[in-house]
Amino acid sequence: MKHLPQRTCMGCYSKKDKNDLIRIVKNKQNEVIIDKTGKQEGRGAYICNRQECLDKVIKSKKLEKILETKISEEIYSNLKNMINGGEFIGKN
Repeated sequence: MKHLPQRTCMGCYSKKDKNDLIRIVKNKQNEVIIDKTGKQEGRGAYICNRQECLDKVIKSKKLEKILETKISEEIYSNLKNMINGGEFIGKN
């Protein structure tokens, strides 16, 4: 049986398999992107595929603290769309 890496959701702090979470990355060019592959280089943060977790992250500005940069509304709206089963808009 292959070992799957575990990561912690920054909204609810539950540990889950890396593949079950959404990864947000700040790369070397200080761009914040949603990493659908899970393999982009840069500082990463993870969130569950649940609206409650996203709401907590937005309210506490946890993503901004972890990635040490301002997060655009576009990133948050893309995350909402992904969580609610909608289309992903924008880069990667």
